[in-house]
Amino acid sequence: MEFWNSLLTEKSWKILLELKKQPFHFIVIGGWAAYLWTKQHKSKDIDIVIPDIKDLDILKTNYDLRKNDRLKKYEIHWEEIDIDIYVPWYSVLTIPVEDIKKYTTKIEGIHVVSGEALLILKQGAEEARQGSVKGQKDCVDIMTLLCYASIDLKKYNALLKVYHLEYYRQRLKQIVSSFQEITYLNINANDFAKKKRELLKPL
Repeated sequence: MEFWNSLLTEKSWKILLELKKQPFHFIVIGGWAAYLWTKQHKSKDIDIVIPDIKDLDILKTNYDLRKNDRLKKYEIHWEEIDIDIYVPWYSVLTIPVEDIKKYTTKIEGIHVVSGEALLILKQGAEEARQGSVKGQKDCVDIMTLLCYASIDLKKYNALLKVYHLEYYRQRLKQIVSSFQEITYLNINANDFAKKKRELLKPL
């Protein structure tokens, strides 16, 4: 079961592949990163980190790039799809933007943030958007990462210590314990109950 309308997600995926052809380096975070790790839920919007702020000039040349001072990010609106762009020493994420390049890998030829760092970034988004539809999607992404992405919880805990986010561990327990939208996980109730026990034990 998909979370977003498939017409929107297919359009978004094509835009992401178009960005990949451009001559600048970016790292995918957010919902598309969760999809690349899990192959479960495609995303409607695109979230990327650009490690070298000079690469914004390429985006300014090719796209209608706008600066959002309130949310400390750059944006491109492509019909119904929003592209959010985060840059070092300006944007604010749960893990500092300038550090994210240390936690990356390549999936399908696309630079993607590591599973453990993504889990923390997703928790930051969920914390900010609790009670909204996007907050619900954050919870779905968190659970799919835990179920399908082979998250190393030792690495996760180590990152929490680095960024003084140890309280995220307790919030993660709450998300796992209270999660009920199991249709989005594509597993049955018995398998989910077993998986939940497995997840809660090391947390």
